[in-house]
Amino acid sequence: MPKYQGEEETGRAPKGQFVVYVGKELKRFTLPLSYLKNPIFQLLLEKSAEVYGFRNSRGIVLPCDESTFERLIQG
Repeated sequence: MPKYQGEEETGRAPKGQFVVYVGKELKRFTLPLSYLKNPIFQLLLEKSAEVYGFRNSRGIVLPCDESTFERLIQG
């Protein structure tokens, strides 16, 4: 189950998970690595690379609003 900002706000993601930032406020989500196999999530990662590049110091920022992303990971 994904974790949201407030549950784990700083530091590294636990083993087997990774962090993404979403929306205008860059809300932090900690997700299991299994999400990387999801075709829709892969499209978001490709779009992120196009928009922000690979040398983004903020981490993985997804070009998606929070509500849409929350529906994606819950659905």
